[in-house]
Amino acid sequence: MRELPETRESVLSIKYHPDGQVLMENPPRFTWVPSGSEDLQYRLQLSAFEDFPEGKTEELRHLPYNFCTLDHILEPGTYYWRYSLEDENEYTFSRIRRFEISESAVKTPLPSREMRYSNGDSGHPRIWLNGREIAEFQKELEQDCSYCRFETFYRRSVMDYKDREFVKEPLPYPENKRVIPLWRQNYMDCQEALCHIRSLAVAGVLLKDRELIEQAKESLMEMASWDSEGPTKRDYNDECAFRVAYGLAFGYDWLYGYLTEEERSQVSRQLFVRTKQVADHIIARTRIHYSLYDSHAVRSLSSVIIPCCIALLGEYEEARLWLDYAIEYLSVIYTPWGGEDGGWAEGAGYWTTAMAFVMEAMNTVKSYTGIDLYQRPFFQKTGNFPLYCNPVDTYRASFCDQSNLGDYPGHKVAFNIRQLAGVTGSGNYQWFYEKVMEREPEISQEFYNKGWWDFYFDDMVYRYDYRDSIIKEQEEPPLVSWFRDVGWVAINKDLKNFDDHIFFLTKSSPYGSVSHSHGDQNTFVLFAYGEPLIIQSGYYIGFNSSMHRQWRRQTKSHNTILINGKGQYGEMDKVRQLKARGRVEAVEERVDFVYIRENATNAYGEQLPELKNYTREIYFVNQSYFVMVDSVETENPSSIDWLLHSQVPFELVGEKFFIHRERAELEGRLVYCSSGIAGISQSDVFEGVAEEELKGLDNQWHLDVKSGRALKQVMVTLLIPKKAGQQKQVNVIKDDQGMDIFYYFDCDGKTFSLKVDGGCRH
Repeated sequence: MRELPETRESVLSIKYHPDGQVLMENPPRFTWVPSGSEDLQYRLQLSAFEDFPEGKTEELRHLPYNFCTLDHILEPGTYYWRYSLEDENEYTFSRIRRFEISESAVKTPLPSREMRYSNGDSGHPRIWLNGREIAEFQKELEQDCSYCRFETFYRRSVMDYKDREFVKEPLPYPENKRVIPLWRQNYMDCQEALCHIRSLAVAGVLLKDRELIEQAKESLMEMASWDSEGPTKRDYNDECAFRVAYGLAFGYDWLYGYLTEEERSQVSRQLFVRTKQVADHIIARTRIHYSLYDSHAVRSLSSVIIPCCIALLGEYEEARLWLDYAIEYLSVIYTPWGGEDGGWAEGAGYWTTAMAFVMEAMNTVKSYTGIDLYQRPFFQKTGNFPLYCNPVDTYRASFCDQSNLGDYPGHKVAFNIRQLAGVTGSGNYQWFYEKVMEREPEISQEFYNKGWWDFYFDDMVYRYDYRDSIIKEQEEPPLVSWFRDVGWVAINKDLKNFDDHIFFLTKSSPYGSVSHSHGDQNTFVLFAYGEPLIIQSGYYIGFNSSMHRQWRRQTKSHNTILINGKGQYGEMDKVRQLKARGRVEAVEERVDFVYIRENATNAYGEQLPELKNYTREIYFVNQSYFVMVDSVETENPSSIDWLLHSQVPFELVGEKFFIHRERAELEGRLVYCSSGIAGISQSDVFEGVAEEELKGLDNQWHLDVKSGRALKQVMVTLLIPKKAGQQKQVNVIKDDQGMDIFYYFDCDGKTFSLKVDGGCRH
């Protein structure tokens, strides 16, 4: 039998999976690189025998896409699989791939397309509550108007929209050229429109209030009259399009019984057109089942496809096909941005938005079909990502876009992690939520709150959906958390004791600078004793602003190095972004120190083909201070710029530097540089950023330590975080023994030693 020629994987493409792995999920999630036309269908064979004998081989037929899973679990053991194009003639199969299913694998089968919606209610509503659940909710409200915080939702959300004029249809950009303030205002207006319809519809139905229902209907019909080819079209402003589509879906679903046939037809058709715009984009154009890294496209599966298609199910055949695609994507491929460790390569800000939408969608799928996608390993662990990489008491202490707004982790992070507490029972997740709400009981009206969420509706939904959840006792948090899937490592000393908390976060990511990531492999941030000391520099003005492209995406704004004045690839070509990757090579937790080694050689390859190696080693010694070793090797003599960023000026004293804040301080010392220190300077200039974007923003300071030139460079740096006024002395002794140089670091009678020999070793 001939072997099917397989399309080669690219850095952007989906991978052939499983391929030699021991799987922790049962059944396996099969993916492969699609072949040729999208009209092709596939068949897949699975067997415990490599020769696929008849009668002992399972076969899946007529697969429309290059991913699938089974509706039943497999016995633990070794298996083989292959696929072919669906054809009436002789089949040509792909090469055979092997995998193992472990005894401890989580059981997460997915019901087949034929059976998937058999438990779904054919009536309306279907999104969140069905008819039976509405009747139960109404009965509870008759006894207690505060049931599931309904009274708060009514007072803070419903009354805010009752008798208010519905928002006007957003206007186009001047000369149809995107302007960030208008882009943001337009999607905020669309969020207002969504909340307007949803709040009045839900309250009207639950209270049997005809006045609220009529106001909701009027608003729904107004939204249905908006031009689907105008400023709220997916290709014009996708953030507007997502909110309009969901608003139509929710209103259509909840008000279905109160609409005339003509009104239903008008809303249904408009909803279908807008859903099709999104579906065509993600399935046919962006092809997120092949090219994985489109943040908005993946998010639209949750924010548009799932709720809209559930609302339209039974009316359009396409709605069922799109819904199948979305559910299977979440069950098989999701998420492109992380893995079984629960990390999120786009950072904590985009974790927040992505999780908010995907969890709402999964709740809708679960309530309508009974399919529980939360059992997948990623969702069982992803609450650890904000817990340890965006701790509740920190600010300006994370990576990627939206990480430096200067605020503590906000309410939506807390609401997300509370829902994951409801799913997993984690007491630590519940603790995070409670600490945020304790610090900020009132929710601010900033655009990233009011323009995105209705917390009072969200709170009511959670308290209903997870009313029977049991939260376990809190567990002792780990000192070190390594998210291998995204290449992030967090150190949290005294995570829950804010006065003594030291937070250190570093990354060297296989995702490089793709999407909302930056050219910042081998970087770090440091937050201690209640204040940020070393920060990721810059502000999030908006995607593609000059601050974004010329500063924040570039290596010069991060706490890593330039080589010959050049940094990592930070421009907009996705292939190059993914190739500009790093990797965490080792994380070890020993009795007297934590050791981290990361390598960013590939990240500089586009700009510096002469670079042979760049490794950063980090030692957190006796949970007290950090020793950092940067080792660089190039084909020709090169110089290093060792960079550091702070919100306040550095005090420079010889080869020492200090940061002084109200509650925390940092002492830094340049212990060793193999080529000598050529100069130390600081600046408060955001190089390359348009002046108008800086208005009203506080300065930040950028430290630059320049080395001499050499083929091999080794730089050793000492960082000592302290409470303000604290006397924490680290004595450094140099011992030169011929070709070998030893450094001894002594603090409180405990000694840590390093040997310099073209690199450093404990």
